[in-house]
Amino acid sequence: MVSAPKYPYPFIDEVIVTEEEIHERVSLLGKRISEDYKNSEKILLMGLLRGSVMFMTDLMRKIQRPLTIDFMLVSSYAGTSSRGFVRIDSDHKSNIHGWDVILIDDIVDTGNTLYTVRKLLLDRSPNSLKTCALLDKVDRHRVDVHIDYLGFAIPDYFVVGYGLDLDEKGRNLPYIASVDLARYQELYGDLT
Repeated sequence: MVSAPKYPYPFIDEVIVTEEEIHERVSLLGKRISEDYKNSEKILLMGLLRGSVMFMTDLMRKIQRPLTIDFMLVSSYAGTSSRGFVRIDSDHKSNIHGWDVILIDDIVDTGNTLYTVRKLLLDRSPNSLKTCALLDKVDRHRVDVHIDYLGFAIPDYFVVGYGLDLDEKGRNLPYIASVDLARYQELYGDLT
């Protein structure tokens, strides 16, 4: 880990994954997906909003196959804790029947979100369904989930950056950094 610049967020602790490491891994994932789907003309990337936006945008640029995108807005967090249930705030618009769908998530924590959304999508008869996540906190899983395309396994830190946030703060950082939660509470009060 390396020291993180404190600007613009003084609650940043350490950089867990650098900008360069992210770009290198996203390129490798794009290459692997391109190879795995070399015979598919119906690839659909299904992003889970809002955290996956930066990851999915960079990833789709690295996939050398025809593809389309769609999104679902789901929530399972309150502050720094997973609530244990998943709420679908906005469903996808595309008919995924017969498509090769890759479900894109920013981070797998308890696994509940990925598990729930995957099950929902399987009921909609895609040709295939694989999962892709930028980060995975394996030690926090509460359900059995398999990630077909994984960026990085990380320790049980609360992290922000590259699309991930804490109360909408930190999404715009180009790297993944751990949060000093005590400092955050000192600055902003109790976590919501």
